[in-house]
Amino acid sequence: MALSIVFYRLFLALYAVGVRIAALKSPKARLWIRGRRGIKSRFREAGSRIRSASGPVIWFHCASLGEFEQGRPVMEELKAKYPNARMLVTFFSPSGYEIRKNYALADHIDYLPLDSPANANLLLDSFRPDLVIFVKYEFWYYYIRETKRRNIPLLLISGAFRSDQPFFQWYGKLHRNMLNGFYHLFVQYPHHEEILREYGFNAVTACGDTRFDRVIATAEKGTELPLIEAFCGEHPVLVAGSTWTEDDEELCHYSKTHPEIRFVIAPHEVDEDNISDLEKLFPNNIRYSALSRLLGKAPHPSSVSPEWVPPASEERLLQEKFEKATTLIIDNIGMLSRLYRYAQVTYVGGGFGTNGLHNILEAAVYGKPVLFGPNHEKFPEAGEMIDAGGAFSVSNALELEKKLDEFFQRVEVREAAGKAAREYIYRSKGATAKIVEFIQANRLLTI
Repeated sequence: MALSIVFYRLFLALYAVGVRIAALKSPKARLWIRGRRGIKSRFREAGSRIRSASGPVIWFHCASLGEFEQGRPVMEELKAKYPNARMLVTFFSPSGYEIRKNYALADHIDYLPLDSPANANLLLDSFRPDLVIFVKYEFWYYYIRETKRRNIPLLLISGAFRSDQPFFQWYGKLHRNMLNGFYHLFVQYPHHEEILREYGFNAVTACGDTRFDRVIATAEKGTELPLIEAFCGEHPVLVAGSTWTEDDEELCHYSKTHPEIRFVIAPHEVDEDNISDLEKLFPNNIRYSALSRLLGKAPHPSSVSPEWVPPASEERLLQEKFEKATTLIIDNIGMLSRLYRYAQVTYVGGGFGTNGLHNILEAAVYGKPVLFGPNHEKFPEAGEMIDAGGAFSVSNALELEKKLDEFFQRVEVREAAGKAAREYIYRSKGATAKIVEFIQANRLLTI
């Protein structure tokens, strides 16, 4: 165990050095560093403010934006059950913090300082939470150890485990020790629970994935996006979400040979280099920010006034670009879960590379067939949705184009697949209610 801690501390030190080296070129790494400056004073001020009010304090920690969306249904349900509760939300990644730093339900939102005994004590001394909830993949030894030492109940929600993870290897004593720090582990599937029980972890419940509850709530809210409607018009539409270069390369030929179809592409990375590469792959394009300027709306995100109108010369150029465009490139983060509703067919990225398949539930909830690449074995929902008839894995561009032809040309096939996808989502809801019921039944919070 002692040797494992040495290696763990070495990993943290190397990680910190690596981020600083990456910051020389990476804006995201610079945000990671900048966001943690002054965190001691922020924690102490926010903690004092939060503790001065009555009611329990709940700390939610999410790695990034995806984990936040998984935790959000539980946050909102707990706030409804315990309206006087105060909530701290921390992120490890800038891509979560920068998008959700103004989330109205939280009393304080911040970065999580890199794991260490001093930082764990700083956070817990500042906020003194009554309940701690980590979402899905977050395991930080010193934060977990100190939370347990203080007898603060710590829950993991929407956990996912595989037998090849370090927790279950001969060298995984430190990782198993972290699992022992949780009051209860809520996992997505029964086979996750079976793996944990096989290794002696009995405080575990397979209750499903809270993402199902989140995507249902988003879809039923029915938020309209007028600019997307203006671009799509009466054309058939394919929305491709969270794409990487490998995905874009599979799609670009079909877009060039089917100008009657409108492509809406929301890449996973929205830095200028990646957006420029997309513009080369999809030549008849317009950026969402440019479309916003053309129609008299402020780009997102921007400090430009909503009444701002581009100069006449720029407006003419944008109008010409808009009239020729068959592809809309989304150059911001945060819209994707609402974009899929405008599609006839959807594509979700990550399955052609090593990055991992992204969230297919956001597309399926709208009753749309979902396509993705072949690398989805670590995502049980993909296999389940394929079996249900609502999702389809393709291995190359030829398979993808054949499937797209089928869906765009045969309405009955498309609608049947979309119906199967939506029914799968609604059959799988309910994880949030089970977690909140457990918290109430075990009196982990008091009103």
